[in-house]
Amino acid sequence: MLAVIIAVAQVLGVLSSISALLSTRTSQGAIAWIVSLNTFPYLAVPAYWVFGRTRFNGYVQSRKDVDDRLTDRVGALRESLEPWRRPFPDDAGRLASAERLAKLPFTVGNETELLINGPAAFERMFEAIGRAERYVLIQFYIIRADRLGQELKDLLVATAARGVKIYVLFDEIGSYGVPMHFLHELRSAGIRIHPFSSTRGRRNRFQLNFRNHRKVLVVDGVEGFLGGLNVGDEYLGLNEKFGLWRDTHMRLAGPALVGLQLPFVEDWHWATGEYLDLDWISCTASAANVEPHRSSSVLVLPSGPADDYATASLMMQHAIHTATHRLWIASPYFVPDEAVQDALILAVLRGVDVRILIPDRPDHMLVYLSAFAFVGPMIRAGVRVFRYRPGFLHQKVFLVDEQVAGVGTVNLDNRSFRLNFEITAIVLGTAFGHDVHNMFIRDFDHSREVGIDDVQHMPVWLRIASRLAYLLAPVQ
Repeated sequence: MLAVIIAVAQVLGVLSSISALLSTRTSQGAIAWIVSLNTFPYLAVPAYWVFGRTRFNGYVQSRKDVDDRLTDRVGALRESLEPWRRPFPDDAGRLASAERLAKLPFTVGNETELLINGPAAFERMFEAIGRAERYVLIQFYIIRADRLGQELKDLLVATAARGVKIYVLFDEIGSYGVPMHFLHELRSAGIRIHPFSSTRGRRNRFQLNFRNHRKVLVVDGVEGFLGGLNVGDEYLGLNEKFGLWRDTHMRLAGPALVGLQLPFVEDWHWATGEYLDLDWISCTASAANVEPHRSSSVLVLPSGPADDYATASLMMQHAIHTATHRLWIASPYFVPDEAVQDALILAVLRGVDVRILIPDRPDHMLVYLSAFAFVGPMIRAGVRVFRYRPGFLHQKVFLVDEQVAGVGTVNLDNRSFRLNFEITAIVLGTAFGHDVHNMFIRDFDHSREVGIDDVQHMPVWLRIASRLAYLLAPVQ
């Protein structure tokens, strides 16, 4: 019997190795899986089928079904966006790649508002929900049934009582602690709320490695929000462990809202099998009322493990390569892949002021330790690294020169680049860029810069721990 078990394990290890060879996106990852699958098949085989997938094939087919159904509508949408397409006489090549990744154009006629920290952001989001007349789309990675969650629930119940249709998605792993009675109260009020369910379907039941990390709110197709905030008291700075929670969100109105609604429709279809027929006309109708001096050019770029490319990584590499004199990035997690590491170093060699803003205190120890594996080489190359001190820094923001800013959900790590469903708004223009610039300056003022002495005097145990933690970077 033991011989049979050993033989079966070895065969499964070989078969899984073939799968890893054909599907793993990086050669390093493929080699690591193949070695472990054939050396320790008893442990590695189940680990591979839970954590080894890097492409969400089930979602690919689901999105195709939605796209097929939306074929005529998307064609009409693209035509409706043409009057608002931003012309690029000088830098068409520089920005065309982002448009091709998003499959939508940069549009003018958008209103943008930078929202700094949870209290200000949730105040604006709750005000928008209170104005809803037809529908509300809500998507968060984490929804808690704490004080903020209860406040949101009460607002949604009251809004639904006015006849507004409400659709809510949450990640079942990120929101694993949400109690059933909380969901039941929402559903009893007529609110449609569902987990994203990455494990739905027979072939997907063991794939626990994918997350839907998007944080999106859309009201009536007229205004929307996205950024780093989830629904929980800690995002208001009410958690004693973290204290101040430093985060960034943004409000968006105008044609770019099409890029917020389309991914939600695709996610909803995956989670429920249903197609949402939303109002797409209002997205562009409001653009005519935007005053020229308040108009921003915006592209909403969704990304995820069902894409043909590593969209989030390519977005970040593109931002780095196009910087001419300034590149500032804020991320709670700093575990960049080799392509991004090389791009950051190359930017420094071009004379770009490259700064990375990361937390000074951890929320996930493995990811926190992994950052120490990169800080030294980055600093030696000329990258300036700052650690935010007053509380926990969770924002995901980048600024390229003064004219290109990104606000969204993408962290500087492999999970965001290849395993999570994410979303980012890329905003062109000096007004919004100026606001982001000033925000960064304030954050740098409340941070300590990591010097080369800090790196050279790093304890041996920390160097070892950081390198060991980095080995788990593909699944962190």
